[in-house]
Amino acid sequence: MGTPRNIRTAFLATEQSEGVGARVRRSIGVPKLRNFSPFLMLDHFTVSPGAGFPDHPHRGQETITYMMSGAFDHEDFAGNKGTIETGDLQFMTAGKGIMHAEMPHQNADGSPNVGLQLWVDLPAKLKKCEPRYRDLKAAEIPSVDVDDNKVHIKVISGQSHGIDSVKELAYTPVWLLDIKIKPGGKVTQEVPTSWNAFAYTFAGSTTFGTGADETTIAQYHNVVFEQKGDIIVASVPEDAKEDGHFILIAGLPLDQKVVQYGPFVLNTQDEVYQAMVDFQSHSNGFERAAGWKSEIGKSMVH
Repeated sequence: MGTPRNIRTAFLATEQSEGVGARVRRSIGVPKLRNFSPFLMLDHFTVSPGAGFPDHPHRGQETITYMMSGAFDHEDFAGNKGTIETGDLQFMTAGKGIMHAEMPHQNADGSPNVGLQLWVDLPAKLKKCEPRYRDLKAAEIPSVDVDDNKVHIKVISGQSHGIDSVKELAYTPVWLLDIKIKPGGKVTQEVPTSWNAFAYTFAGSTTFGTGADETTIAQYHNVVFEQKGDIIVASVPEDAKEDGHFILIAGLPLDQKVVQYGPFVLNTQDEVYQAMVDFQSHSNGFERAAGWKSEIGKSMVH
């Protein structure tokens, strides 16, 4: 038995507007949790057709998009195109610069497209790497059931109960585990020592901790754990009306300064200024942004 991690703080992710017509619940990159290295931002997004994230740049970070329901198309200035559907993930490394669009599908039943997007900082030495994409399809993600099948864990990245994820998909070491607990279920999940870790409660209520430190957290909260300890304990009471569903995420902290201006994430003010100049002058990684307009962005309703 390892040492359980206690909760440092837990707070509701309140809904706000983002992009064009999109609604997001942001819980990293807000005053309550500005930077939680290596994590820069976490958005739980709900996007209906006619809304979305049209053409925009990035430099210096990785983005991880996890579709919970619906589908999203993406397209960038290098000619990369693709679609991620329910249960799929996309890992995008912006590196020295990328310009792309992310737009929702029109679902037959009119339902919105829902998912999570996490921004992860890149180590300083990789800020100028070449952009890249890696898609992970739902069918490729291994899973494990524990506690008499009361707990189901999708091992997107990392390890859980003897199951390893398919492959490393981000430059910065990150674990992502999608955990569903039925009423009466309990799980003890190891996390790497000294890594920063949090859980986002996607549905239902979940109890975290042990003994006197047990705390029940409702839907749409970010649960930030203390760095001390190497296990997370989570459970759902026997008399609960619904499953507890949360995403557990842990990452290796980076010992570096974060200077961010919108989609540009660097280590100094001068580097941020240079990113703005490079984007406006279409240079140093943004050459292909000159005159580029995505096809999927043209579907935007004005």
